[in-house]
Amino acid sequence: MITVRRQHGDTMVAQLPEEIDYDNAPMVGAQCEDLISQGCRTLILDASAVQYLDSSAISMLILLLRLLDGHGGSLRLAALDAHYQQTLRLLGLDSLFPLYPTVEAAHRATGRENMEMSQPSRSA
Repeated sequence: MITVRRQHGDTMVAQLPEEIDYDNAPMVGAQCEDLISQGCRTLILDASAVQYLDSSAISMLILLLRLLDGHGGSLRLAALDAHYQQTLRLLGLDSLFPLYPTVEAAHRATGRENMEMSQPSRSA
């Protein structure tokens, strides 16, 4: 089960459970999908409590990424354990999932991205 810790506009921060595996990945994914259907466009997943992820969790993250991308949104992973960061790198998934050391860093990056998107582009 996830816990929504903070919401600011269309950005939500959700605390992931200690374990995400075959048994609970569908439920965790469905809860995140509910947030997206409620208007969340930037979902920051706080992984600071995560101690175990299996392939079901990785699949769930990819599905959420695709869903958010289809809505013009983005998925951010914050405070993910170094072991799982390395796993994502080995799988080549680190280019899909922006990884941030803290929730605050992920939130600041979201603010910069929104400011950059609202700036008119300059051509030479």
